[in-house]
Amino acid sequence: MDRSVANFNTRLRTIRIRDLLVGLIVSFILLIVLMGIFPEIWESDDLFFIIYVGLILLFFAWALKGTRGLNSDFQDVLKKENFREIIYVFAINIIFACLFLYLISLLDMILGFGDPTWVSIWDIDSVSVDSSLLLFDAIASIIFAPVVEELIFRGILFNRLKIRIGIIPAMILSSFLFGIGHDFGGITSAFLFGMCMCILYLKTDNILIPISVHFINNVVATVMELTPFDAVTAQFPLIIPSLTITLIGTYYLIKYIVDKTTEIKKQYS
Repeated sequence: MDRSVANFNTRLRTIRIRDLLVGLIVSFILLIVLMGIFPEIWESDDLFFIIYVGLILLFFAWALKGTRGLNSDFQDVLKKENFREIIYVFAINIIFACLFLYLISLLDMILGFGDPTWVSIWDIDSVSVDSSLLLFDAIASIIFAPVVEELIFRGILFNRLKIRIGIIPAMILSSFLFGIGHDFGGITSAFLFGMCMCILYLKTDNILIPISVHFINNVVATVMELTPFDAVTAQFPLIIPSLTITLIGTYYLIKYIVDKTTEIKKQYS
């Protein structure tokens, strides 16, 4: 990394992948040391994640120490045109994330109507919340994950890969790596979400904008998980309008990615 660079986003672009790997390894070593001192860290996946990600954030704090420009970056997030795009990109992605749920639920209903002996393949359980773990889960998924994931996958991986393999391949590869880190059922939606984050970051040169979308997305996704949203919207008769909305959202998500990547190709060709 080039510590002589004073601008926040420019310094971020100078952090190399090997710098990141060193930061991840050192953070993990420190985590092991802390786990030896505080054995209770072993007992909670969320606590483990929070501490490890917190250590990674310390790496970024050190790497970006002394930079300027965050105040103007925050102001850019609130600009009317940027804020509208933040909400739009969030909306089409969160809607698409429900597509497979509704498709499988509808198929399950159709099979059930045609065969009275059919045993449902899609069991949506009622939500059970452990209040002792809720705070850790909220901190991990809402606060830490959006910041660290955007800094790593867009701020470093995408920036470095686009130098070596080109912008569009870098978008695809960094988004694929981002996607495989998620649950199996969410890999596709995470991949497309990553593509959108690359587009926003490339368009604005402001990492706070994809972080903002990621933050809003995780807030809403967490609320949906803690409420009977799936159980209500995936049942008849709401399944029909729910599936219709997700299909419309899917169309606009694909259109957004195709249109923006086409613009990027023209701009950087």
